[in-house]
Amino acid sequence: MEFVSEYGLFLAKSVTLVVAVLLVAAGLFSMARGARGHGAERLEVRNLNERLRELGDALHDEMLDAPERKRLVKARRAEEKAQRKARAKGVAPRPRVFVLDFHGDLQAHAVASLRQEISSVLQVARKEDEILLRLESAGGLVHAYGLAASQLVRVRARGLRLTVAVDKVAASGGYLMACVADRILAAPFAVVGSIGVVAQIPNFNRLLRKNAIDLELHTAGEFKRTLTLFGENTEAARAKFREELEDTHVLFKRFIAEHRPTLDLDRVATGEHWFGTRAAELRLVDELRSSDDYLLQRVEDADVFEVRYRLRKALSERLGVGLAKLTTAFGRKALEPELP
Repeated sequence: MEFVSEYGLFLAKSVTLVVAVLLVAAGLFSMARGARGHGAERLEVRNLNERLRELGDALHDEMLDAPERKRLVKARRAEEKAQRKARAKGVAPRPRVFVLDFHGDLQAHAVASLRQEISSVLQVARKEDEILLRLESAGGLVHAYGLAASQLVRVRARGLRLTVAVDKVAASGGYLMACVADRILAAPFAVVGSIGVVAQIPNFNRLLRKNAIDLELHTAGEFKRTLTLFGENTEAARAKFREELEDTHVLFKRFIAEHRPTLDLDRVATGEHWFGTRAAELRLVDELRSSDDYLLQRVEDADVFEVRYRLRKALSERLGVGLAKLTTAFGRKALEPELP
């Protein structure tokens, strides 16, 4: 029994060692693979007409008997033949819908892909085409979302139809982007609005003084630094900081007024947010509808393509994006100015 016990212990140690070695090897392989792939980029295009048809066909295969499936296939072939004949006769092709996604975090990292996707689509889009942006964002840094909104302005400047669909949230910086669209769709319980600016900063000055720690801060320029983390904040500094927040809010409202002039800004630019149904009443959105329902309709009369720009990031970049998303998830308010 003692031999069996010792052998079992030896076997357990051996298995543990082998597993540890395999895990280390797998980690090294993954890091090497990531290093080789860093910088690799690609544009992915998927035909959503075909994708949705495949989903429907999966149900048809289970629900229809053989004669019904045969009739369905025959009707579909006839439709495709008619489309080929129309193209051969020079009939105007069907319009196209290019579907993009923007999932925003505090620093709007998704703008790196959005700008490439829009640059790609603008090179091939025709006047009758449409860009649909499925937007999900609670907002973030002013300059980051300003850049994201400017990408959508590029679409409008080309005379292309731009639709923004909000299934969950487009608040603050997210709404700064959404307001550029010709039309905003929102699910009934999507969160919309929050047209306001917020900034918060802790101050540790009293803690430093309590522990007899001195801090020296030297600046050139009266307002080079207003509020600080460790220095003693003055009423003049607080007043200047609030002035900067108000100025940012004015710019925010001016941008929205330019793109949605029918809005009653005095009513909606209070920093409040509303669910989709109420947002429609306030004219913050144009139609209560999910992106899925809209796309299901558009595939009937248009060719719909999902466009994705993918860039493999280094491990440090991926960790940074992950931390930014966690920060957003823990309730950081939208459109927060950068406080270095």
